[in-house]
Amino acid sequence: MAFIMDGNRRWSRANGLRVQEGHHIGFETLKRVLDLCLSLKRIEIVTVYAFAIDNFKRDASEVDALMELARTRLLELYHEGEFVARYSLRIRIVGQRDLLPAAVQETAKRVEDATRDNTGPTLNICMPYAAQHEISCAASDAAQESRPITQETLASHLMVPTDVPIDILVRTSHVSRLSDFLLWQCNEQTQLHFVDEYWPMFGAKEMLYILLSYQQACTKRTGC
Repeated sequence: MAFIMDGNRRWSRANGLRVQEGHHIGFETLKRVLDLCLSLKRIEIVTVYAFAIDNFKRDASEVDALMELARTRLLELYHEGEFVARYSLRIRIVGQRDLLPAAVQETAKRVEDATRDNTGPTLNICMPYAAQHEISCAASDAAQESRPITQETLASHLMVPTDVPIDILVRTSHVSRLSDFLLWQCNEQTQLHFVDEYWPMFGAKEMLYILLSYQQACTKRTGC
């Protein structure tokens, strides 16, 4: 599954809160949704769009607050570890990491190193990420090899692997676009769900509807 976690800012403003509070609550939503996904046992990979490269164009104070939130929450996963241990979760930070502040880069590496050998599901945190950047980097890497560039060789250089297909992609906040997220990895059988709720309000009810919808579509298509 993949999630475009949209609507933290709009939810904050609609409720008279500071934008930073919306982002903090959005992280708690991520933990709750991730727990739901992983408890199902059949979901091998969850990929979330945490921060787009274009988001660096936002107000500097908001960007700084988001970077600090990312650092502290990653450290929370690293130090407290109960959630990670419960699922033997492997965490990957995916994107143009050299754009991140040094402290966030260091924390990301610590978390990745600490969970690298875990054997459970994988959480890909895309931050800072853009699909066009991912594809251009993959093409550049593939061009350095002596073998012909094919769809398969290009895919082998992507930051988000394609060996496990994306069955479901969810975007919250009543927005119906992919916003340069996983453009290569999505395929003709990926179910797209654009839900009305802002990300902080997304929860079990919405997840149940999405999973039942996928199960029905899967049954019709393949009998699985």
